[in-house]
Amino acid sequence: MASSDVRNSKFDMKTGSLAYEIYEAAPQSSPTTPPVGLVVVIQEIFGVNSHIRDVTDRFAKEGYLAWAPAYFDPIEKGVELGYGESSFPKGRELITKLGFDNAVAITRACAEEMKKREPGLKLATVGFCWGGSVAWLSATRIGEPLVNHAVSYYGRMAIDFRNEKPMAPVMAHWGEHDPSIPMENVCLFEQAQPSVRSFTYDAGHGFNCDQRDHFDAVAAAAAWKRTLEFIGS
Repeated sequence: MASSDVRNSKFDMKTGSLAYEIYEAAPQSSPTTPPVGLVVVIQEIFGVNSHIRDVTDRFAKEGYLAWAPAYFDPIEKGVELGYGESSFPKGRELITKLGFDNAVAITRACAEEMKKREPGLKLATVGFCWGGSVAWLSATRIGEPLVNHAVSYYGRMAIDFRNEKPMAPVMAHWGEHDPSIPMENVCLFEQAQPSVRSFTYDAGHGFNCDQRDHFDAVAAAAAWKRTLEFIGS
């Protein structure tokens, strides 16, 4: 699909006391043609910025209805950070204030609402960095029938939760030269979770993001292909 085949919109949701905006990307199809599936795109510590919106649009181009919830909205509205060093303290502060329980609650609410709107379709969570850890927790703390697949890109804190039991199929992508996730930690995760489809790449942290210094086009393309095959299975 070309970019003109994607419809974008924004709307508000509320989960308990948590109010947040959804960035939606949908395939431009006829009313009688449903999406091929559903995707919740889970942001990095930088908010729903241009990269996360681009990833969400890319899923729509593949025929998916994709939502990117603004996870930080309950703490601070409209957070959209860049990738400079000055952004990291702010992002870390926000994930600490939000906490994983609230992140999982938002993910669950989005999965429920998407499946209500498009019954019968499979749903995948796909998260990056901090979002990769949330994607892992969506498999261990939500799971099927709401979450049918979970994909974690360089989810450092997923290793801290490696002994939780996934209740949905999981795929994980790691950079072999990621200083924040040493390969021995990846090995610990893989040993604890032999059922996870785990892949490493000759790349660093954030290799999927073309706005970051460690973007690696070869690794990003390989991971994207595997992700699409996995969530489409």
